[in-house]
Amino acid sequence: MPPSRLVAAAQADQQGHRAAGAPGVSEAGGRTPRVPAAPPPRVLHFVTGGFSGGATQVAIQLVNAGRDSGKVQPLLVLRRKRRTDPARIAELETAGVPLRVVPGWSHAATILALVRLCREFRPDVLVAHGFSEHLWGRYAGLLAGVPHLVHVEHNTRERYTRWRLAQTRWLGARSSRIVGCSEGVRQVLLDMGMPPRRTIAISNGIRVEPFADADAMPAPARIHGIVMVSRLSKQKDHPTLLRAVALLRDRGLAPPVLLAGAGKARHRRPLEALAAELGLQQQVRFLGLCRNVPELLMTHRIAVLSTHYEGMPLALIEGMAAGCAVAASAVPGVREVIEDGVDGLLVPEADPVALADALERLLRDDALAARLGARAREVAMTEYARERMNARYEALFLEIAAQPAFR
Repeated sequence: MPPSRLVAAAQADQQGHRAAGAPGVSEAGGRTPRVPAAPPPRVLHFVTGGFSGGATQVAIQLVNAGRDSGKVQPLLVLRRKRRTDPARIAELETAGVPLRVVPGWSHAATILALVRLCREFRPDVLVAHGFSEHLWGRYAGLLAGVPHLVHVEHNTRERYTRWRLAQTRWLGARSSRIVGCSEGVRQVLLDMGMPPRRTIAISNGIRVEPFADADAMPAPARIHGIVMVSRLSKQKDHPTLLRAVALLRDRGLAPPVLLAGAGKARHRRPLEALAAELGLQQQVRFLGLCRNVPELLMTHRIAVLSTHYEGMPLALIEGMAAGCAVAASAVPGVREVIEDGVDGLLVPEADPVALADALERLLRDDALAARLGARAREVAMTEYARERMNARYEALFLEIAAQPAFR
């Protein structure tokens, strides 16, 4: 969809985007008319309905936070995917989340449905989360005359072709803010040519309440095992972890390894085959989608994130909040969370020997595991709580909603 065609359509829809509110009524005696309080700004969050990545979870949390505070009127809009789980949709609706689903079978269908929804809901701010939803969401926002567009990028590496990068730059010039979910993501956005003054970082956060009892399980009392929470995908580097575990066995260590996370069969089958090839069938368990992640983490000593790239690794932060000793790949998005040797151990990407060395240290040294786990928990609970993320986003929405339409 050429940007030039969107400009004309967007300008045509600008007039009458929103009523100013009920007129004041003069009071007897010539007193100053009472001005009605302005309604809370409407904020629409548009994100993939795949549920497998962090972008959808962040969007859901921000919608719930808006409902709870009452300072914004939020709406969650999911783009239907082939793997969209109807049970998850029903679960959100039962919980009272204001929710709509738009088709995802084509980009044009998504944009047109979202335009109609914007004209119905009349958002002051449209927040488009993640690639490639941030393109289709902002095109729809322009066509519907939404006053403010916000792009939230959730990863340091996405499938940007030259054409999609050009689209992103064009839309960036018409967006009130571009948000990276970490400082590493913000730097990637700047390298892509996003406007520096409007490109900011707001770190993702986690629910800390499920980890309130983590201190009751000190490192020596925990299962001397390893948990990795992540979906099975090309982004995550499960093969390096499996090879590291095989090296540990040769060193006389055979910790149980729990891999918690769903994924397509084309990603899971090669990992199961590799585990069998390495003789790890009795040691490694593929748990699939888990609803008891906090319990798994708080009862095990080590949380691992072996990965090729990240935006803001929420699963790693949950491991920290659980008081685990953490070991992770030293890639953008992870390096800004973990200080090597202080609150975790960083290892080179795709290096099974280095990862095995780190895991051996954590398995054999109770004092080291306890020290790193305690510090990691402190950092997670103070710096990465969802309340902090919610407050920063809410302040951003209120700030830009109070400004004239950005074009």
